[in-house]
Amino acid sequence: MKVLLIDTNHPLLKSGLEKLGCICDEDYNSSKEKIEEKIFNYNGIVIRSRFKIDKTFINAATNLKFIARVGAGLESIDVEYAEKKGIHLIAAPEGNRNAVGEHALGMILALFNNFKKADLEIRQGKWLREENRGIELEGKTIGIIGYGNMGKAFAKKLRGFDVEVICYDIKNNVGDENCKQVSLKELQQKTDVLSLHTPFNELSHKMVNTNFIAAFKKPFYLINTARGSAVITDDLVEALINKKILGACLDVLEYEKLSFENLFENDVLPEAFDYLIHSEKVLLTPHIAGWTVESKIKLAQTIVDKVKAKFY
Repeated sequence: MKVLLIDTNHPLLKSGLEKLGCICDEDYNSSKEKIEEKIFNYNGIVIRSRFKIDKTFINAATNLKFIARVGAGLESIDVEYAEKKGIHLIAAPEGNRNAVGEHALGMILALFNNFKKADLEIRQGKWLREENRGIELEGKTIGIIGYGNMGKAFAKKLRGFDVEVICYDIKNNVGDENCKQVSLKELQQKTDVLSLHTPFNELSHKMVNTNFIAAFKKPFYLINTARGSAVITDDLVEALINKKILGACLDVLEYEKLSFENLFENDVLPEAFDYLIHSEKVLLTPHIAGWTVESKIKLAQTIVDKVKAKFY
């Protein structure tokens, strides 16, 4: 098969496909329109998030057998239309689930123990112990929404912390030895720390809003390593101010759908975003939960393995 790689990835991906017998071409710079003009020459395409694979693109890809996305989700692809055209879709959540689980755990531990605040204070010559007294995970109830690859990886990391781990998922019977599946109502009754591991879809879009937050019985901490669009930032900030949400660990932000870097070039930031970047109750990272040295290798290998399993 002829395969077009349009995003840079670990060299293992290209060499692995070539070992299977694929002929791989690379094009990391051409516009979507230029690639549409030649995609009929290819049986497979490997992407990350460079552009949307929409109906126009799929219609031009008359010989395409598979689309492989080197990442956890397929939201950049018109999945329904691609499947209607008989194109096999490949994602690689197995490749970065461990990284996401470790990142989520690292963020909540850092927030609970004031790592960022204390470190900055010491660098400024301040040695404040009582002001940085932390809290412990032990005895808390961790609620996970979305118990697929990422949710399961996070639950596995929580073993040994003496916490109760519960999850809510639209699929039945997803619980395991690390996590008990419950109703959304029960999760909202018990949760002390809420961690989102949902894919991008209609159900998760703007899921964490004022009404959703108000349904929780106790004030809670929020971790989001899933999709920024799952949380309405204005509503999150309102909950932080009124202390219904006690703190937030955010690897993804609603603003990512914009040109995120340009936010910092404007004189006036969105009010909610300005609050987040100045709050000691908020820990932020730039969408790197699944972005490790090891996950780059694992993601590439997962794609190769899935292409092999389907076509060779």
